[in-house]
Amino acid sequence: MLIDFHTHCFPEKIAARAVEKLSFASGGLINYTDGTADGLKRAMAEEGVTSSVVLNIATNAHQMKSVNDFAASINDRKAIFAFGSVHPDAPDAMDELLRICELGLSGVKLHPEYQGFFIDDEKMFPIYEKISDLGLITVFHMGADYGYGGVCHCTPAALTAALSHFSAPVVAAHWGGLSMWDEVLSHLAGQKNLFIDTSFGYGQLPRESAIKIIEKHGIENMLFATDSPWHTPSLEKRFIATLGLSEGEKELVYHENAERLLGIKR
Repeated sequence: MLIDFHTHCFPEKIAARAVEKLSFASGGLINYTDGTADGLKRAMAEEGVTSSVVLNIATNAHQMKSVNDFAASINDRKAIFAFGSVHPDAPDAMDELLRICELGLSGVKLHPEYQGFFIDDEKMFPIYEKISDLGLITVFHMGADYGYGGVCHCTPAALTAALSHFSAPVVAAHWGGLSMWDEVLSHLAGQKNLFIDTSFGYGQLPRESAIKIIEKHGIENMLFATDSPWHTPSLEKRFIATLGLSEGEKELVYHENAERLLGIKR
């Protein structure tokens, strides 16, 4: 069994354009699916993925409701566990969090780079607290983003400062902070109520750093993830296979931790 906790897809009418735009912005990343929900499901079948968490992002306030409506339309809580999103500049962001809950979505994806906020900005704290009050999971993009230069809005140290405003689980994507591995070890690893996903580890994260992150953070708090369509399960599994984990530890990473977090009973 395999659960991919970090994937993306888009409405069919804009999928090709969205994938092309994101690929260009990131310097030419290769997409391994066509960006549609059906394309994701085909890739899941080929790679032996049981369920995928689809992380949707409202990149501006005007698209927030349509993004969440799309998330609800693909959310079957079997093959697809869809997350919604709110934009911090939307005047009705708090109301939309309640609607995300009513739509049956499992959590919220926030991307400080795409959405233009610092992860430890005080204006975000009421949003974090409302997410927690509703019992939703929060997934943050963490660390560098190939499409954005300059100051990073989501460093591991900054997330540490924000965690006190959450009482519900938080997931730090990209091994806790893409290209910021030392800061992950010194600030994030070992934090309570925090999961770290393995997306985009292959080809980016040194093996020794991955082993240290797992040892300090705990194997029970690691989630298998790819960042599909940009990476594939086989690539990430190839990297995880180098980390010296037991079969039981791999099962925790591959699906058992995600099942516990999502409330899946099989």
